[in-house]
Amino acid sequence: MSECLFCGIVSGAIPSRRVDEDDATFAFEDIAPRAPTHVLIVPKRHVATMADASDDALVGRLMLSAARIARARGLESYRLVVNNGEGAGQTVFHLHVHLLGGRAFAWPPG
Repeated sequence: MSECLFCGIVSGAIPSRRVDEDDATFAFEDIAPRAPTHVLIVPKRHVATMADASDDALVGRLMLSAARIARARGLESYRLVVNNGEGAGQTVFHLHVHLLGGRAFAWPPG
């Protein structure tokens, strides 16, 4: 997907502040953070939305990568968010998990 922002970040064509990487996932700092910790974790392979995801292991890897990053940052509490579609606030159509932490969060999330 040559036009996908996150594919460009994963490939290194677009600079990012890399946080973590393994063979299936890539994590980087959000450029407009909504919390003291705001990391995006994406699959290296392009999957547009959660509704398009069909690889159980890949979705699990995204979640486990988020947990690993949270542990490494000493976060005891954090929120993981996946927006699916425009109505839910998804603006980049490459599946991604937001790891948010470092402050208290309200419920419902808004």
